[in-house]
Amino acid sequence: MKFATKRTSHPDGELILVSRDLCTTVSVGDIAATLQDALNNWDRCAPELQVRYDALNAGTLENTQSLGELTLDAPLPRAWQWLDGSCFMNHGHLMQKAFHLDPIEDADKYPLMYQGAGDNFSGPKDDIVVASAAHGADFEGEFAVITDRVPMGSTPQQALQAIRLVVMLNDISYRALAPREMKTGFGFVQAKGATAFAPIAVTPDELGCHWQNARVHLNMVIHRDGKKFGTPHGAEMHFGFDELIAHAALTRSLHPGTVVGSGTVSNEDPSVGQACIAELRAKEMIANGAPSTLFLQHGEVVTLKATDDAGNSLFGEIRQHVVVENQHV
Repeated sequence: MKFATKRTSHPDGELILVSRDLCTTVSVGDIAATLQDALNNWDRCAPELQVRYDALNAGTLENTQSLGELTLDAPLPRAWQWLDGSCFMNHGHLMQKAFHLDPIEDADKYPLMYQGAGDNFSGPKDDIVVASAAHGADFEGEFAVITDRVPMGSTPQQALQAIRLVVMLNDISYRALAPREMKTGFGFVQAKGATAFAPIAVTPDELGCHWQNARVHLNMVIHRDGKKFGTPHGAEMHFGFDELIAHAALTRSLHPGTVVGSGTVSNEDPSVGQACIAELRAKEMIANGAPSTLFLQHGEVVTLKATDDAGNSLFGEIRQHVVVENQHV
């Protein structure tokens, strides 16, 4: 199934189903008013939602709407918990080499993860609002999953069964603020902005062969101001989402609606580019001794989408304008 959330006056919006071709939608308010409602009652709601989804794709429903007519929010506008990993080893290796950092002990055995702010997700067309140009605003293309309830101590196999939806996101980072926070040993607060999500959340079965080993096997296609920035592939994720969820649930249970991210998508092949500015700057530092690419500037446009081999967009597109409130500080 494919879901989206129509933006309304309610902070959680209105849940809708989206046809497989991303053209047509139908309301499901009589089954579940919001995506969080559906997640809270998945065993009851999912069969009814599947029947309506099948009818939507068969073209037998009345009272449908075109997807393009709607203003969409993040599929889950606010979440009980937002946990972001850093699961592409190539990204970490480049940062270590560029900044002459010691390797993180056992990073290949234990996932890196921090707890972010889940109360303020952005929609796919919301502006990236930056308080100051001096903060070094960056985008990060990522995949993520949304879970059902995950009991404490769940194994990766059990965690896999709790994955309800797969999503795509743009994790906004402020690179000038991150180093100080990282040195404290605590998590990010100031160094992370509002995370934006592509409009469509999909059940894993919708991805078909592009969902393997709890990883998204799709290209992340990123453009910065109309120029291709990167097309890295999700298959090189070192830890699968099943392992990430089990890691998070080692000492606590997870509530339905927990969002778990992959970290910026990164590949060893340099020809595919990258999914964040920091990685390109690291490559420039390694090659030339200093970075030359600027972080996000006022007025720029960032677009991200995930495509299959035929060029079809699976989650819809994130398209955001950059607004720097104080351009001179």
